[in-house]
Amino acid sequence: MVDFIIVGAGYAGSVLANLLATQQNKKILLIDKRSHIGGNCFDSIDEHGILIHNYGPHLFHTDSKKVWEYLSQFTQWHNYHHKVEGFIDGQFVPIPFNLNTLYKLFPTFMAESIEKKLVKNYGYGKKVTILELQKTDDEELKFVADFIYEKIFLHYSAKQWGKKIEELDPAVSARVPVLISKDDRYFQDPFQAMPSEGYTKLFEKMLTHKNIDIRLNTDFKELLHVSGETFFFGGKPFEGEVIFTGMIDELFDFRFGSLPYRSIELVFENHKAESFQNATTTNYPNDYDYTRITEFKKMYDTRNDTTTIAKEYPQEFVYGENTPYYPLFTEENQKRYAEYQEYAKDFKNLTLVGRLAEYKYYDMDDIVLRALEVYEEKFK
Repeated sequence: MVDFIIVGAGYAGSVLANLLATQQNKKILLIDKRSHIGGNCFDSIDEHGILIHNYGPHLFHTDSKKVWEYLSQFTQWHNYHHKVEGFIDGQFVPIPFNLNTLYKLFPTFMAESIEKKLVKNYGYGKKVTILELQKTDDEELKFVADFIYEKIFLHYSAKQWGKKIEELDPAVSARVPVLISKDDRYFQDPFQAMPSEGYTKLFEKMLTHKNIDIRLNTDFKELLHVSGETFFFGGKPFEGEVIFTGMIDELFDFRFGSLPYRSIELVFENHKAESFQNATTTNYPNDYDYTRITEFKKMYDTRNDTTTIAKEYPQEFVYGENTPYYPLFTEENQKRYAEYQEYAKDFKNLTLVGRLAEYKYYDMDDIVLRALEVYEEKFK
């Protein structure tokens, strides 16, 4: 007997499993097709003794004290502020574009003039999206806006998304704003850190409970069958609740067509050097086929005479062949998702949570907060 079947052992499914088991004594069956918990946050120690993120870098940051306190039940924290550099015109400069970047890429007299105008028009410490900055009537600011767009956004977007930035929802470019300050940190949230033992250990502690039965290497279709507006489990209609965090189009057998996603091929390399690059992550908007390189040991100040890096090569998601990472936000895709969303309303015992189920780009802290809110609003 189970009260809840949860599909997906990433943040969304794991937070809800933990809350339902510990707060309400519900019996949970947690299913994941992978061989591990943690979703794309899964990390492990590689053969060289370095903690790597198997699905690419995951940097925890949040402005939510609620999220911070909840996750702090399952981990101690290693203090860490993420920094990113971009290789622009033969130089390594801070990303997001800020006043330090400005002075590295432009002559001092010009940078001083632009800084004064940026502060006057937008305010010191403010964040401005590139699309907003391009709307300026000031010729000098328009020049720098077009420079930033071409050097930092245009070609990176083409590699990352396979589309021009104008074809995507404005929220995509807003994720990396122009920062009118000299703060070189990639994030400015008050809570920034890494789980001291890694994300996998955090998930293990979150899911260790007698009421949580975890089934790995298990496709949900092996246990759950959808017929009409009913879920069948073990050949019988399932009277409990289904929480689904996977691809909504897959859940409903692609009845309205496939929802596009972007994927990534990660190429890991170990180099016999104490350090490979200046920052943890270096972006390459205009050079090479990969978008960025991450050096993992810099996240934890690991002492090692070698270093492990990962190069990221964006690619189209192909069902059954690679991993869906990012929903592809276009107007057409949002309309298709709306069809699935409307269809899902007919299932009275179904809750959709997560990046794939809601076809929405959630950061880690956002999806934890989303899961906490779903629990409080629907199940508490």
